[in-house]
Amino acid sequence: MTPAARGGGRSIHWILLSSLVPLFVLVGAASAWIAYSSSSRMVHEYMDEQMRQLATSIASQPDPTPPMPPSLARAHERGSLVAVVIGPGRPASPALPPLPGEPGFHTLQDRGVPWRTYVTPAREVDGLQVSVLQSGAFRNSLAAGHTREVVLPVLVLLVAALLALWGVARRITRQVQEVAAQAARRDEEHLGELPLEQVPREIVPLVAAFNLLLGRLRDAFAIQPRFVQDAAHELRTPIAAIALQVENLQGDMPAGACTESLRHLQAGVRRAQRLVNQLLKLTRREADHPVPLTTVDLRDQASESISSLIALADQRRIDLGLVAPAGALPLPLTCNSDDLRSVLDNLIENALYYTPEGGVVDVRLFTLDGRAGFEVVDTGPGIPPALLERVFDRFVRLPGYGAHGSGLGLSIARGAAQRCGLRIVLGNRSDRTGLVARVEPL
Repeated sequence: MTPAARGGGRSIHWILLSSLVPLFVLVGAASAWIAYSSSSRMVHEYMDEQMRQLATSIASQPDPTPPMPPSLARAHERGSLVAVVIGPGRPASPALPPLPGEPGFHTLQDRGVPWRTYVTPAREVDGLQVSVLQSGAFRNSLAAGHTREVVLPVLVLLVAALLALWGVARRITRQVQEVAAQAARRDEEHLGELPLEQVPREIVPLVAAFNLLLGRLRDAFAIQPRFVQDAAHELRTPIAAIALQVENLQGDMPAGACTESLRHLQAGVRRAQRLVNQLLKLTRREADHPVPLTTVDLRDQASESISSLIALADQRRIDLGLVAPAGALPLPLTCNSDDLRSVLDNLIENALYYTPEGGVVDVRLFTLDGRAGFEVVDTGPGIPPALLERVFDRFVRLPGYGAHGSGLGLSIARGAAQRCGLRIVLGNRSDRTGLVARVEPL
């Protein structure tokens, strides 16, 4: 992700999750607490009703006789009901907790052990009361176990809801990311509109506005090549006339007169002619429709490029040579021959212009994974590492290097290489004596 993509406000994914997750957790916790309270209360009410019915049943007998009670330890462990008849002539067992005489439900503590008890009202006949006890710890344990069975599904549903929320948020943001990825793939050669079919409705206006911008860019890019081509054509004739006049002037002047000035003037005219030719080549290539690819021999193409530029190399007293694998076997490349020739010519010409007089420029052919490639190696000043990628931009020229190019050669070469399925990688030589322009398969 680029720094620009990381900037800006918070992501939609984060906003959705940070807003809804706390709400889901709060609702889930409240639901779990309500389920816990309701289930616990229901269990306790059910067991209270059992105690009341047992006590009432025993109290309704003419001679209340409770069943044989278990030991308190077993009653505490198993939660058994312990029924006791108390009243005149029937004292409570000292082993039992202190029993209240007030009718109703009570919670007792006996030596740190909780008990729940129910006491019936005193009978009018004999004043007897029936008290039923049950272990409070057992009741709480039973209520907790039953409550877990009720609360667990609520918690499972909460987790499932959170996962569903995360998935929905992820799907929404993925759609936005897909639109962003499609927009990032747009460049000056691919300015088609972004599709709106899979775009969330809320960002359709944004994508539609972006498509309008792409349309305006298409119009601007369509006008630009025509303007540059027309301007280059208009400049071609007067520059050629100036070059002819300079030659005539040089022939008419006495030998040695203004020689240095004329030499600078001729160099300026040649730079202008080269710039016009490169502009025409650039606009013509951008306006061309896709051309069919054919299989060409890199060895032949490199030899032709070197032959066409050998005069420039001789003029600058530079040793221009070809280094190829041994043998006469062809080095096939699948591309358009004009594009490959453009890559070779521009890289070799660029090396010739930036290499000092008396230097060396070699074109080295090689194969990589069965596909051919080449390097243009010179003994020039090289390029600062920070500018190795920048020099591919149009009209970028390195100051202080003595050469006076147009700043278009590498841009033209990169575009032609990409159409051939090749890439250009620039790097300074390991011995720091020049530049290596490596052209290899993508």
